[in-house]
Amino acid sequence: MIPRYTHPDMGRIWGDQRKYDTWLRVEVAAAEAMAATGLIPEEAARDIAACDGVRAERIDEIEQTTQHDVIAFTTAVAERVGPSARWLHFGLTSSDVLDTALALQMREACGLILDDLDQLLAAIRDRALEHRDTPMIGRTHGVHAEPMTFGLKLALWHAELRRDRQRMERAREIVGVGKISGAVGTYAHLDPEIEQRVCAALGLAAASVSSQVIQRDRHAELLGAIAITGASLEKFAVEVRGLQKTEIGEVEEGFAKGQKGSSAMPHKRNPIGCEQLTGLARLLRANAMAALENVALWHERDISHSSVERVIVPDSFIVLDHMLRRFARIVRALVVHPDRMRENLGRSRGIIFSGTVLLELVQRGVSREQAYTWVQRAAMRSHDERLDFKDLLAADPDVMGVLSRDDIDRAFDLDQQLRHVGPLVDRVLSAAPLSDTAAVDRSGPA
Repeated sequence: MIPRYTHPDMGRIWGDQRKYDTWLRVEVAAAEAMAATGLIPEEAARDIAACDGVRAERIDEIEQTTQHDVIAFTTAVAERVGPSARWLHFGLTSSDVLDTALALQMREACGLILDDLDQLLAAIRDRALEHRDTPMIGRTHGVHAEPMTFGLKLALWHAELRRDRQRMERAREIVGVGKISGAVGTYAHLDPEIEQRVCAALGLAAASVSSQVIQRDRHAELLGAIAITGASLEKFAVEVRGLQKTEIGEVEEGFAKGQKGSSAMPHKRNPIGCEQLTGLARLLRANAMAALENVALWHERDISHSSVERVIVPDSFIVLDHMLRRFARIVRALVVHPDRMRENLGRSRGIIFSGTVLLELVQRGVSREQAYTWVQRAAMRSHDERLDFKDLLAADPDVMGVLSRDDIDRAFDLDQQLRHVGPLVDRVLSAAPLSDTAAVDRSGPA
């Protein structure tokens, strides 16, 4: 079953008909390369290239007898090609076709994922700029820490997704290789020139060396990049879910007219989209683990990887495509409540400025240990007795023996606390898609 938000082309890439059509592309490229080098007649290559495709249903019918999908495929193609079919698959082993075709499918699917990432990056960027200066409380351990802005939270997502995109670009390059090197990678029946010609015609790189198969560390890297991207989406989704809790109420998924949240409780508006993304990320991680298991094959090849890949590669692409497209919709429709963010900033009665007060005291000659004791004393009393932290500081003779009331007011100035956040958001959103390290190396300290 194709998930609801999956791009139609992603489903088509992994359908049986597209798979067999791609196998035929490889066979045609191989025949043309062999004809160009004089290995097979040019007429045979033209006849094979003129084959207008084979029906997946016919291949499946033949496979019921052969119990071998590639032989079923070549038999079905031969039925349409005629006498020249004796040159079809000449000198090839099944994996020459399967692995090279899979590389084409994976590369095409990676392109759709990269497009999805661009759409999501644009959606997050728009919302980050919208809420660049929307103050909210930052939380560590789930507890109020210091003020930040919602735009900064979104800028963090944006930077992480850029890294996810880089990983996908690298993975597309890593898996974009073909091989026509024979049963154990020795080119016993076809010269390496044939492989070079085939891969060039298909827009792939030729593997520098292979056994009967392209090595599966490449596929594991791709599935790892997919799983990491899914983990990023899970992280963002969990954040939305946390902020949508009734007790927090700062952000919520859009709730469409006529939508229902519960069969029993008509009042419910649940973050179902983000909950779904959280669950699907687990599937991607499991698939990545299976891809790692596929790296170790017996000697020059066994087929323990094959059955696994028929599930995990299409499923991982389809699931991630769905996740990216769904989360882009969630981000665009996200309901943000700045008033509730302001309200929550004040719920802890000012203790979120304790760090600034501590530094004010240290700057005026108080030891850090002593300053910490004074500030913590007032903060704990504010917490336990539900009293205003600022008022407690103003009534503390130790603190007021060092600080003036103006000093206290300055320490509680929200604008001063957030003075660097807007430019930071701008810097993140305007950055070229470079790694964090490269950005630092280029620009130096902020």
